[in-house]
Amino acid sequence: MSTPLDPIATLVEYLRFPSISTQQEHAPQVRACAEWLESLFKKIGLHAIAYPTEGHPIVVAKTIPDPKKKTLFIYGHYDVQPPEPLEEWKSPPFQPHIDTKEERIYARGSSDNKAPTLAHILGVAKTLQEKGSLPVNVIFLIEGEEEIGSPHLDHFLQEHQAELASDVIVISDTGMAPGNLPAITYALRGIAAMEFIVRGPAHDLHSGLFGGAVANPLTVAARLIASLHDENGHILIPGFYDDLQPQEPWERDAAKALEQVSQADQYIKELAGVEELFGETGFSTCERIGARPSVEVNGFGGGYQGTGTKTILPKEAFVKLSFRLVANQNPKIILEQASTYLRNQLPPGVSLDIIFGHYGEACLMNPTSSYGKAAREALKESFGTEPFLLRDGASIPIVAQFKKIFGVDILLIGLANPDCAMHSPNENMLLRNFFNGITLNQILLERLAQ
Repeated sequence: MSTPLDPIATLVEYLRFPSISTQQEHAPQVRACAEWLESLFKKIGLHAIAYPTEGHPIVVAKTIPDPKKKTLFIYGHYDVQPPEPLEEWKSPPFQPHIDTKEERIYARGSSDNKAPTLAHILGVAKTLQEKGSLPVNVIFLIEGEEEIGSPHLDHFLQEHQAELASDVIVISDTGMAPGNLPAITYALRGIAAMEFIVRGPAHDLHSGLFGGAVANPLTVAARLIASLHDENGHILIPGFYDDLQPQEPWERDAAKALEQVSQADQYIKELAGVEELFGETGFSTCERIGARPSVEVNGFGGGYQGTGTKTILPKEAFVKLSFRLVANQNPKIILEQASTYLRNQLPPGVSLDIIFGHYGEACLMNPTSSYGKAAREALKESFGTEPFLLRDGASIPIVAQFKKIFGVDILLIGLANPDCAMHSPNENMLLRNFFNGITLNQILLERLAQ
């Protein structure tokens, strides 16, 4: 590489690709984005290939391996969520806008996951520019299907396991701690999705002629939803908590320290736009989000949805649920337990159809390993403050697959600011996080080599 890359210009160019993996009409743009990444890797001196899959390409880039050096594997994704609703964006989602007053860049994919991934790429590029070589071997894998569940990545990892073997894996697809404080995420919640349909009469009925004599599917669905929790936010499904791995004392101490420094409750109220928080009694807000399982209603409907009144008793109602799970909870078992419980609550006169959706296991890592300590040192040096140890409430199912296939430590080093509006209109990235991420990568390469 003859001249250094301009970080902002490169980021803007990257963000202009509408690499929306879930919409087939954007497949050419997704492919073009993969080809752009392949070209960028080659420009900085790495060997790179955009591998075709039955879906979108997987880009792999490597340094020439030195058997005397440790190998760092960096994972990220270049696909993004759909930008709708477009009318709520301050600026067009694929025309990156830099707000100089806020010192952040607005664009779809800015925080999830283009800027964090690019920070690692530019960190490697800068080290090569300054020193001519890296202290460790580096493998990048940047995929184009994370936002649709990575359907082809597992097979790819199995097929290329030997050539992707490494000593440690780094992923920056998580966020900073509340207050935009640096953090090592050492746990991710798992997920299990479910939809159920309550079916009643053969067709919609007149609510005057049949109301009170025939079970109303919407009422039944509402009762089933209400039966999931008690008044203290505790989940009532029998056996739900049986396999849950409890927190260690140091984890509760870490959560308490984060609450105190970041004023997490007030911060989360502001992010959510609510006046009060509510959750399972006996646990702090940070613990409820990261260390405790949950079940949430994601959708609920049926019957007449138009303007005015239509006095019917609907023939059916639907409910969409998602369970967020913690270490040792098996998503398949949870879905079966929930199904049995819901069927047992069903009154006469209705039937229940249950459809299982996607699922993925929770992931728990050791933040005190030698690699974990190296990452914490790099975070402290690049961000200027001691990083927190964080349980993240989100799910990245592929992380569990990485652990199973490669059996090495995984470092989840979030760079996205907590108010980044990920998956929402006006997604953004603080520029200082982006630049600190470049520095972080350079320091991390050195620390991991020791």
